[in-house]
Amino acid sequence: MPMTKTFVLDTNVLLHNAESIESFADNTVVLPMAVIEELDKFKAHTDELGRNARQVIRRLDALRVSGNLRDGVQLKNGGTLKIMVSLPNDVDTGLEVNMADNMILRLAYSLSKKGEYVIFVSKDINARIKADALGLQAVDFEKQKVNLDELYAGYSEVEVSGDIVEAFFKNEVLDVPSIGRFPNEFVLLKDNEKHSALTRVVKAGTLKHLSSQLDRVWNIQSRNKEQRLAFELLMDPEIMIVTLVGQAGTGKTLLALASALQATLTNHQYDRILVSRPIIPMGKDIGYLPGAKEEKLSHWMQPIFDNLTYLLRDGIDETGGKKRKLTAQEKMHRLLSENTIGLEALTYIRGRSIPRQYVIIDEAQNLTPHEVKTIVSRSGEGTKMVLTGDPYQIDNPYLDASSNGLIYAAERLKEQTIHGHIMLRKSERSNLAAIAAEYL
Repeated sequence: MPMTKTFVLDTNVLLHNAESIESFADNTVVLPMAVIEELDKFKAHTDELGRNARQVIRRLDALRVSGNLRDGVQLKNGGTLKIMVSLPNDVDTGLEVNMADNMILRLAYSLSKKGEYVIFVSKDINARIKADALGLQAVDFEKQKVNLDELYAGYSEVEVSGDIVEAFFKNEVLDVPSIGRFPNEFVLLKDNEKHSALTRVVKAGTLKHLSSQLDRVWNIQSRNKEQRLAFELLMDPEIMIVTLVGQAGTGKTLLALASALQATLTNHQYDRILVSRPIIPMGKDIGYLPGAKEEKLSHWMQPIFDNLTYLLRDGIDETGGKKRKLTAQEKMHRLLSENTIGLEALTYIRGRSIPRQYVIIDEAQNLTPHEVKTIVSRSGEGTKMVLTGDPYQIDNPYLDASSNGLIYAAERLKEQTIHGHIMLRKSERSNLAAIAAEYL
């Protein structure tokens, strides 16, 4: 019979995922007393960390009814949960005694010395390094992680016969068994004669043509194949959530904003554009910045303003029968003052219902999977959500390229007909930006 494992959890695991204590079936989960003390410090916070801390504390209190937490209580998944006090100071680990992280590690070390099969689980890289130095097995919290190297790209190439390419051009929809794995995937059909056809998957084995009117959106011309495919997803009202992944300069935010302006102001498919970017940590109080709400938001929404300024650089004011060219700043101010474009802090998303809006969440790689779920679940009838980000530029200390909410959403939603995803690979901002993205 396999030996039961003892998973010692760091505080950041619980703050990252409030349901993490239920993720180790048929094994023992140990929460050191230092973790409970740290949860107590976070419980009053109004952000996602505070909510997770309160949820964990309530769960632990409910478990007290079914037994003694010191001796261990049975979990629904067949595992056991224990809360253990910190060890006496004479346990020799070489770590500073009074630090919370070190108290957690000292307990894990002691359990290991008693012969238990201990695995230390932490989102903190430095804590895992310390654990390894003590001879402990240390791992990241793997639930909700995605292998970035194997991430669905939204696009593939398939070699076919020339007859299939010809048949595709003659029909609006073509059934080709075994081609196309996921809804809204793009497939380039290629034959040996170098004929090709760029298609979009309706369902597995069924291909259709791309729209003939989306090479240019809001006077923005797509500069490469991936950008053209992004427009296909961003401008389709049947696709309610789009994930755009790419390095800096690939055009993620610009494409999303251009599509939002076209769909809202020209096509009138949405009542309003809502744009937001996460603050690290998410929900950090912006009241320390000067000015009213819009002024406070403007400090960290400047990248959005930069893109809007570029998109709105041409404009005519026909008020009073006189034509006058508006500056981009004037047009942007008008759209903001009329609430056609809204800037929102993610702090206030929870609990809202957002109908008929084109919502863009920029820098979504800095959100946890649970935070992305919270945001997307705010969507009301007729709302479209676009998540953009670069998984290699993460500011959240407890997330990485494989565990962030953007990558998680792209992978988990790929089989849904209302989801579309594309990975943008080529930087189009400038030659310098492209070189920086590749070599620096």
